[in-house]
Amino acid sequence: MARFLTLKDADVNGKTVLVRADLNVPMADGMVSDATRLERLVPTLQHLTQRGAKVAVLSHFGRPKGKVVPEMSLEPVAGALGDVLGATVQFASDCIGTEAQTAIDFLPAGHVLVLENTRFHAGEEANDPALAEGMAALGDLYVNDAFSAAHRAHASTEGITHHLPAYAGLAMEAELTNLSAALDAPQRPVAAIVGGAKVSTKIDVLQHLVTKVDLLIIGGGMANTFLLAAGYDLGKSMVEADLTETAKEILAAAQKAGCSVFLPEDGNVAESIDGGDDSFIVTIDAVPETHMILDYGPLATESLLERMAEVKTVVWNGPLGAFEFDPFGTATFTLAGYIATATKKGALVSVAGGGDTVAALARAGVEDDLTYVSTAGGAFLEWMEGKTLPGVKALEVAKDRE
Repeated sequence: MARFLTLKDADVNGKTVLVRADLNVPMADGMVSDATRLERLVPTLQHLTQRGAKVAVLSHFGRPKGKVVPEMSLEPVAGALGDVLGATVQFASDCIGTEAQTAIDFLPAGHVLVLENTRFHAGEEANDPALAEGMAALGDLYVNDAFSAAHRAHASTEGITHHLPAYAGLAMEAELTNLSAALDAPQRPVAAIVGGAKVSTKIDVLQHLVTKVDLLIIGGGMANTFLLAAGYDLGKSMVEADLTETAKEILAAAQKAGCSVFLPEDGNVAESIDGGDDSFIVTIDAVPETHMILDYGPLATESLLERMAEVKTVVWNGPLGAFEFDPFGTATFTLAGYIATATKKGALVSVAGGGDTVAALARAGVEDDLTYVSTAGGAFLEWMEGKTLPGVKALEVAKDRE
């Protein structure tokens, strides 16, 4: 049984539905430059409008810090959402009060309205009860379709659920279902790939994952700190020398939990990140003092694919190397291709998330071939840390009240 109410539980005909979306999309020259989040919102909006609901969309945009900042208005995003939806999307210049209510009153059933940036009100990030109540007064029920904002206890993600029946949107439901299948009740063996520049940003992730997965694969600059802790001299490679003891503690915890940790045995090195033309392969014990490791080497990549052949479920956050710079994406793209192929064959359940990971999958041309790719950033990371997400918890509590 689902831990939260879903749209199939909701009678929306003739109702005003407040949908919390994440319209915090990249912009360039006043135009939306990446509409992925808008595209993922479309199924929920279509589900509601086709069933006769008025839909008012709540979202934040940027960090206006409780003040009206015209450059952070959602009005241009409303236009882009209309383009993606294939229908006119109205806009209201506030998310509470008379202007918002009037816009909703004049909105025909089966149509969509975007309300102004919730963060133009200081009470949004403070989860102010009065602001939450003011938002709730606009609608008959609430739908949260913004997993990427679920790690925040804000008025539009948590406070509002105390005043209205609350449901998970289709994108939120898909996200939670796929994430649960990856770590809560997975097919085993389970692997986690964790990359990125710094151990310091993912200590909690690593400490949690060693208790949940069978194989932990560490890549990027993070791997260097673990190799340093093992006694290797890594030249000019990015390391966090002050975290070697933490790395040893994580390795010890992994051993205690029966989790195998994979680190590279060789690497592609260069004198600088833009020195790809002069890069070469060395074993980890032979990194020149003038060079830095910028990617897994071919031996490590081959060994990793051999280990992956045993895996039934994989969760991926972070690249293996500096994939933005040729040729240091080789290992990441090779791994992405393997995971995509295994997934399409039905041999692997694959879930990935985080901006760098999504970008790497796109560069490899396989972003549509995994079981699920999350567009969430901070929320995906906090889920990997095993933390309770306030926006999700609010939906669970709301179901218990029904």
